Amino acid sequence: MMTTFAYVVAYLGLVFFLIACIARFMMWSKMPMHVRWELYPVAHEGGGKAAYGGSYLEDTEWWTKKREVSLFGELKVMVPEILFLVALREHNKKLWTRSFPFHFGLYLVGGVTALMLAGGLVVGYLPENIAAPVAKIVNLVAPFLGGAGLVLGIIGAIGLFMRRRSRALRDYTAPADLFNLVFFIAAFGVSLVSLVVYDRDFSMVTTFITNLVTFDLAPVGAGPAGLLLTLSVVLLALLTAYIPTTHMSHFIGKYFAYHSIRWSDEPNLAGGRQEGTIQELLSRPVTWSAPHIGADGKKSWLDVTLEDQTK
Repeated sequence: MMTTFAYVVAYLGLVFFLIACIARFMMWSKMPMHVRWELYPVAHEGGGKAAYGGSYLEDTEWWTKKREVSLFGELKVMVPEILFLVALREHNKKLWTRSFPFHFGLYLVGGVTALMLAGGLVVGYLPENIAAPVAKIVNLVAPFLGGAGLVLGIIGAIGLFMRRRSRALRDYTAPADLFNLVFFIAAFGVSLVSLVVYDRDFSMVTTFITNLVTFDLAPVGAGPAGLLLTLSVVLLALLTAYIPTTHMSHFIGKYFAYHSIRWSDEPNLAGGRQEGTIQELLSRPVTWSAPHIGADGKKSWLDVTLEDQTK
């Protein structure tokens, strides 16, 4: 039978996940400005210029004109990239065939979990005439999408594990990479067995999540069914807490990789935000030890760049 322990671990896992994600976001948001890449097209370029790789810099006296920035242009690139890993498919199709089912499985499992959490709030706090149809929809959708997500996640994780053990990636694979994949296979595998053997209609999982959001710590399931559900909850909660503490937090870092590096094209105008940031960065001391830099730990980047390096 599921005990209070499973609820406590689930709460702790969710809280730790949120705290770790916020900490990661804050850490990356405070990092120094990245050197501009000058890669085109920039997805948010407005005025039709993104279609041919153009830029606002083409316009005469561009600094006097209002920039056209398109959020829709960014979404056209980011949504397919997030959902279907478009860049990976274009540049490394062998890896994509393993990575795509793994990531899409994660999206399905995460989406179904969010759906059941929302459904639990509705069932727990809203009138019956609203809660009943919502519960019916959740009960209809969750088993199919949740089961599909677990299967895809396991298949993708096994494929990635085998690919990383292959000669092509063996030298670039750390033990932690393999551990992460095994962790996913174990957590998703236990959950899939629990669903297939004891909970094909997701009734136990749905009840547990409803109890979770309504702070009702009532036991769910009995005997082997309850024990397997408890093990599944504990593994998934630990995995949820673990993900943002590793390089798998790239789901947060990808935002900065695109918006702060690849697509960062804000102009450096006199008196603007960029100017102040750049001046502050140039005033920092250079600690590089390379002889051609000529740094001594006291000279600033501005000092180094103004020196005659041909001496």
